[in-house]
Amino acid sequence: MGNRGMEDLIPLINKLQDAFSSIGQSCNLELPQIAVVGGQSAGKSSVLENFVGRDFLPRGSGIVTRRPLILQLVNSKAEYAEFLHCKGRKFVDFDEVRMEIEAETDRITGSNKGISAVPINLRVYSPNVLNLTLIDLPGMTKVAVGDQPQDIEYQIRDMLMQFISKENCLILAVTPANMDLANSDALKISKEVDAQGLRTIGVITKLDLMDEGTDARDILENKLLPLRRGYIGVVNRSQKDIDGRKDIRAALAAERKFFLSHPAYRHMAERMGTPYLQKTLNQQLTNHIRDTLPALRSKLQSQLLSLEKEVEEYKNFKPDDPARKTKALLQMVQQFGVDFEKRIEGSGDQVDTLELSGGARINRIFHERFPFELVKMEFDEKELRREISYAIKNIHGVRTGLFTPDLAFEAIVKQQIVKLKEPCLKCVDLVVSELATLIHKGTEKLNSYPRLREETERIVTTHVRERESKTKEQVMLLIDIELSYINTNHEDFIGFANAQQRSAAVTKKRAVPNQVIRRGWLTINISIMKGGSKDYWFVLTAESLSWYKDEEEKEKKFMLPLDNLKLRDVEKSFMSNKHTFGIFNTEQRNVYKDLRQIELACATQEDVDSWKASFLRAGVYPEKDQVENGDVSADFLSMDPQLERQVETIRNLVDSYISIVNKSIRDLMPKTIMHLMINSAKEFIYSELLAYLYSSGDQNSLMEESAEQEQRRDEMLRMYNALKEALKIIGDISTSTITTPVPAPVDDTWIHTDPSPPSQRKPSGGSAPPPGRPPAVRGPTPGAPAPPPLNPSPAFGAPPVPSRPTTLEPAVAPPPQVPSRPARVPPTVPPGIPRRPPAAPNRPTIIRPTEPSLLD
Repeated sequence: MGNRGMEDLIPLINKLQDAFSSIGQSCNLELPQIAVVGGQSAGKSSVLENFVGRDFLPRGSGIVTRRPLILQLVNSKAEYAEFLHCKGRKFVDFDEVRMEIEAETDRITGSNKGISAVPINLRVYSPNVLNLTLIDLPGMTKVAVGDQPQDIEYQIRDMLMQFISKENCLILAVTPANMDLANSDALKISKEVDAQGLRTIGVITKLDLMDEGTDARDILENKLLPLRRGYIGVVNRSQKDIDGRKDIRAALAAERKFFLSHPAYRHMAERMGTPYLQKTLNQQLTNHIRDTLPALRSKLQSQLLSLEKEVEEYKNFKPDDPARKTKALLQMVQQFGVDFEKRIEGSGDQVDTLELSGGARINRIFHERFPFELVKMEFDEKELRREISYAIKNIHGVRTGLFTPDLAFEAIVKQQIVKLKEPCLKCVDLVVSELATLIHKGTEKLNSYPRLREETERIVTTHVRERESKTKEQVMLLIDIELSYINTNHEDFIGFANAQQRSAAVTKKRAVPNQVIRRGWLTINISIMKGGSKDYWFVLTAESLSWYKDEEEKEKKFMLPLDNLKLRDVEKSFMSNKHTFGIFNTEQRNVYKDLRQIELACATQEDVDSWKASFLRAGVYPEKDQVENGDVSADFLSMDPQLERQVETIRNLVDSYISIVNKSIRDLMPKTIMHLMINSAKEFIYSELLAYLYSSGDQNSLMEESAEQEQRRDEMLRMYNALKEALKIIGDISTSTITTPVPAPVDDTWIHTDPSPPSQRKPSGGSAPPPGRPPAVRGPTPGAPAPPPLNPSPAFGAPPVPSRPTTLEPAVAPPPQVPSRPARVPPTVPPGIPRRPPAAPNRPTIIRPTEPSLLD
């Protein structure tokens, strides 16, 4: 074999592949391997059959290899084959091997020419092979044939990329010689994943089918499209030879004869052919395994450590142990309660950095969504004045009132308070929805026991629904309490005198001037004709809305004052998936450039609601449903000055009192929901959930494991054992085997080191060569006893000694060919034999010029 002392490395990787294939897991390991890629009918299967010396692969037209075939060649005295999916069965007849490959392929892919990435593991034992592991992949194709799927080209390409994109995979790129190398599918896909050509070995097939007068010499000499590992040429059997059952040994002999006799290849015949390719692949794969083994061991150890903790609880697992079930139930219920509380109250561990969740979402409902809903229910100015005027007139009846009636104020206030019921109930519904989501997420940790998860979610959700009805009753009670007594002595109420003095122009209070309320990205939706939609960095203050090019806020694009601005809902465009709202001026002025309304878009509806709440803080309110002009009474339009003053007074009183009620409701609603619903749910989980679970059914059925959990536990244990077995296998390889440099695969027994100085190695007798002439090769003295052969290998198999030239003279007689340097006795020669035969004084041994020199 090529690399001495490392013959066990390829079987080592074979054991690792079997260990992981048997459990259906790869453990995300990239085991060193050789993947065979090429176009259809490029000769990939013939090359593999030549390695084995047997016909064992499926044959036919079109796509034949439809599943990856992991072919493990093992040097052995006996010759047989084994499949991983047929453990214990030895295939001696290789025709049966072919039929088994076809049957196993059809079992996964069907008979419709479909493909699958699930590999077939085949191990071949033979005295004619070197240890080698290859993966035969489907040939690349361009057009779907028959009932193949239309995307067959991309399916095959994706499958090839799964294998060859791994750094530990060597690529055997097979290309027929009778096609242009620049059009090679194998080299093209190899270059995509191995641009430097470090992992690619080129194989040129069908050299005997090239047009007369052409050859692949430049390719095989690595001059055209060079690869770091070079090209090797092979000659496979033709289809006629295969149909005629031509023996592979005869085919290999014919291949050898072809390279020796072809004028373009004879000088490199020793580096061509299937035997040389097999030997080269063996050496390169062995070296590749040696280089990657330390990293592989490190990865195995890290994965084993990551599984240690999880596997520890499975080692002594007893599914039917009642004590274990009781303990697991108690732990899971307790953990569910802890997780639920953490999600509500917030926690530093396992923080979600992508979106709001749990208590943060409920907080947003309390302080952004609910206030916005309250403001949406605020009265419309014209509608309110009309209702006040009708109330005053109806209270006065046929009389003309001289004073402003307080009954009108009370009637209007109660009417506005009743309108608060809808946003309050909506707030409760939103919180209930968030709690249901929290409960569902919290029970995900109970997936191992589906019945327990189902019961837990049902019991807790039922309790929350019960508390929801009580919470809504309490909210309605709060509204009814506000309706039961109108407290005009409240310290924040402006009173009758202040209401008369208050100017109608006084509007809502604004925040502190120039106070920044919010910053963030928004999209301005503008038609394509006017420049299209663009993203800007918006800054909202108490007085203006500005937008900038970016977050640095250096390049201001526009500043819009907030006076007379209102918000408006805008339907989402079918061209965009963003949520939109609009800003417009109530005095029908242009807001931005020539636009009466600008549309601002956010990624989610939650962002829209949050921005709307921020605008509320800045004093920009949503648009109200306007009353049609035809509904406004002529009496209202032509109010007398006294009635108008009375309407203005009551309007100010209502505004003042409703703001007090809103403030009270905004404060009490979160407190009510927290007390009656959220805190109650937490207390229920801690104190009563376990009792409800015990009373809901049999504990055995409640703690019955899911099939997925059982399968996961088995896979975890198998993977753990496979990793331990893999580390044990790797541990059998000594460290010196991995790290010691491997010598070149040549026979170097003819080289021996003589410690004697050069002066002592000169011949003692005979004539010395003249000073200006290199010494001639000397032979044994006639009549002297011939020494035993010192080099069993042919002389031409040894590399030349560059600094010891020989003298070439006309041939006198054909003496035996000897090395071009004085032979030295190896250390194993018995001491009785002289170290150097006596030299003949006048008969130097001459090499004939007609024979090839050792220096060639």
